[in-house]
Amino acid sequence: MTKIHLPFVQKFGRYCYFRRAGSPRIRLRGIPGSAEFMDAYQQALAAAPLPIGQDKRSKPGSVSEAVAGYYTSQNFRALTGGTPRKRRALLEGFRAEHGHRQLATLPREFIVALLDTMPPFQARNWLTAFRHFAGWAVERKLLKTDPTLGIKLKAPKSDGHHSWSDAEIATYEAQHPIGSKARLAIGLGLFTAQRRSDVIRIGRQNIKNGVLTLRQQKTGTTLAIPVHAELAKIIAASATGDLTFLVTNRGRPFSGNGLNDAFRDWCNEAGLPTTCKFHGLRKAALTRLAEAGCTVHEIQAISGHKNLKEVEHYTRAVDQARLARAAMERIGNESVKNDFPEVSKPLNQLPKKAG
Repeated sequence: MTKIHLPFVQKFGRYCYFRRAGSPRIRLRGIPGSAEFMDAYQQALAAAPLPIGQDKRSKPGSVSEAVAGYYTSQNFRALTGGTPRKRRALLEGFRAEHGHRQLATLPREFIVALLDTMPPFQARNWLTAFRHFAGWAVERKLLKTDPTLGIKLKAPKSDGHHSWSDAEIATYEAQHPIGSKARLAIGLGLFTAQRRSDVIRIGRQNIKNGVLTLRQQKTGTTLAIPVHAELAKIIAASATGDLTFLVTNRGRPFSGNGLNDAFRDWCNEAGLPTTCKFHGLRKAALTRLAEAGCTVHEIQAISGHKNLKEVEHYTRAVDQARLARAAMERIGNESVKNDFPEVSKPLNQLPKKAG
């Protein structure tokens, strides 16, 4: 058994598991340190109950006492969507290892050294969570100054979640015909362009006169989206729940993690790679809207993005491809002159220059 440098994480054979006393063992998917792995770890940490006697560590002025107070503050309760769960998971990991320390004595160097032990994605997310907590602690005079001031991390190079290709969508749909729960799930993801947290809450009560109305959990934005004809066809052919279209085998609404696990199984059945995730459907849907010629404001009206720059990411990529095609069409069938002689043999077979 090998210990991984994360609280409550252990490795057995090929797999890593989250194991906290008093809670069941949870397998953590993904390669240790990857974004997928850290997301699974944060979810497990947030879901697991605190150990018995946790309050005994909360001595006056300690990290543990301050974190507990932060959870009851307006600062924390004002967070929306999945942010509170994720930030609590990150802080609980810190609390488990350093809860006994005096918060006021933690120097900036301690924070920097701690960040150096984390993978890039975890470090960036942890710093965001701790910075919000430290700001609250300064307001409450638990800290004189914010120890995270001046700490900057280079953004990890990533395009985020993989956006499904048309071929991957076709492969999935070939495996899961209309009428199946798996097809209903991908239909809701592709034809509403909503996040998983909103898709699992959509039901018949959200649709009236062909318009889907919902209030996004993450942003609080209210959207009214016309129901696509293909989605209406899928819903009509599917067995659905009373309050939500998607339900488990027991007839209950899916949790976010529950849909993730089920969707992974459906993707495995279709032989799709692990990069195909539910959130990637949102990106694919927005890309399709951009390819159809929708403006950033039209896409925003469906996606609910607060920031237009996030939407422009999709239109820029599509505009580049469209402009490139137009440029090539202008030269028609004219051949491009090639000033280089044709090489018919591999480089290692070409005659060598004497001397």
